[in-house]
Amino acid sequence: MNWLERDAASVWHGFTQMDCYGANSPVIVERGEGRELIDVDGRRYLDAISSLWVTTLGHRVPELDQALREQLDRVAHSTMLGNGNRIVIEFAEALARVVPVDRAHTLFASDGAAAVEQALKIAFQYWTNKGEQGRTTYLAFGDGYHGDTIGSLSLGGGGFGTQIFDPLRFPVLRAPAFTEPGALHSAAQMVREHHRKLAAVVVEPLVQGAAGMSIAPAGDFAELGKACHDTGVLLICDEVATGFGRTGTLFASEQCGLRPDLMCLGKGITGGYLPMSATVASQRVFAAFLGPDLSEKTLYHGHSYGGNALAAAVALKHLQLIASLPVLDNVRERSAQLRSELETRIRPFKRVKHIRLQGLMGAVELDTSDDPKLARRTCSAMVKRGVLSRSMGPVITIVPPLTITAAEIERIVATLAAALEETA
Repeated sequence: MNWLERDAASVWHGFTQMDCYGANSPVIVERGEGRELIDVDGRRYLDAISSLWVTTLGHRVPELDQALREQLDRVAHSTMLGNGNRIVIEFAEALARVVPVDRAHTLFASDGAAAVEQALKIAFQYWTNKGEQGRTTYLAFGDGYHGDTIGSLSLGGGGFGTQIFDPLRFPVLRAPAFTEPGALHSAAQMVREHHRKLAAVVVEPLVQGAAGMSIAPAGDFAELGKACHDTGVLLICDEVATGFGRTGTLFASEQCGLRPDLMCLGKGITGGYLPMSATVASQRVFAAFLGPDLSEKTLYHGHSYGGNALAAAVALKHLQLIASLPVLDNVRERSAQLRSELETRIRPFKRVKHIRLQGLMGAVELDTSDDPKLARRTCSAMVKRGVLSRSMGPVITIVPPLTITAAEIERIVATLAAALEETA
C-alpha cells in the first residue's frame, strides 16, 4: 500500500468526505522547512494557509525547536488541577502582560472550541455565583463560527453541514452578520433591550474568519463594548483565529478598542507547534469564583492536558519572538502588498466577486452559481503548482505565515492567477 492508501485505510479526516478523499489528491506531508511543506515524494508546497491558520513564524523555527527540547529535559506534562507548573506560570504571566484584559487569569485547554466552551460555562456560572437569576442567554452573530463542540456550535451561525445537529443546539439571541449594514449597532441595541436575560455577548473582533473573512469596521465595535459595560453583560471576544498578530496587531480587540471580560485564544498561540488554547478572564470575572474550599462557587471544569508544559514552553518563546522580531511590521507590509497584487492581478477575472483582506487573513470569493466546486478546483490547481490553499464554499482563503516574504506573496498571487486561468 502507498501512503495515500494507508492514510485512507486508517485515518478519519475532519471536514472531509472520506469516500472521495483519495480522488481529491491530498498532500501527504513528511516534513517542513521555513514556510514550505514537503510531501513524502519530496515535492514542496508553500503553506499559504498556515496549516489551517495556526503556523505563524513558519515550520521548524530554531528558537521554538530549542524551547521544546529544553522543556523535554525538565518534564513533558504535569496536571494543572490543584497543582502548578513553572513554565505554565511563566507563560501565563507573559500573556497577562499583553492581552487587553484587566488583571488577567488564564484557564488553559487544547483547542479553540474548548476555549469557547470554557468561556460559556464561566459566563453562565458567573451570574449564578453573583446571585442573579435569569442571565442564561447569549448573544451571538449571524455567520459567526466558534468551533464544533455543542456549545460553540450553538453560538455559530450555521453552515458547514451543522444543520444535522440543530436538535442538539441551544437557542441564542442572534445579531446580524457582519455583512449586514449596521450589524454592530443592531447588536448594541439588542444588548440594551435584552440585558436582563443575557449572560454574555460572544463576538469575533474585526473578522469573521470562517464566514469567508467578513470584516466589520473597527470603529463600529465601540458601541457594542459600551452597551456591555453599561448593562453589565459580559463581553467574550473569540480571538482564536485573529489573535497573535494575524490582523496586524497582536490582538484584533486592540484595533476595535475592546477590553473583554473573557478572551478565547488558540490557533497561533504556540506558533503551530502543539495543541493549546486559553480562556483569559478579567479580575471582575475571576473574583466571582472565589470562596471557601469545595464550595459551590468553584469552577468545576478542567482538561487532562490543560496547561501542557511542552506547549507552554513553546508558547512563551513564541510570544517573546513576536515581541523581539519585526513580525507585526511584516504583517502590515505584506498585507498592503497582497491587497495591491490581488486588486491588480486577480480582480480582473470575471468570476471574482469579492476580495477581502485584514492583515494576513485574505479571501477571494468567486461566482460559483453554475459551478459549485469552482473554488475547490481552483485550490487544487494551486496545489499542483506548489502552493497549498483551501476553499470554503465559494471562497479561496489566503492565510500565509506572518513571516511571509515579498517574493512569496508574489508567488501566491501568480499561482492563484494561473489556477484561475485554468479553472475559470
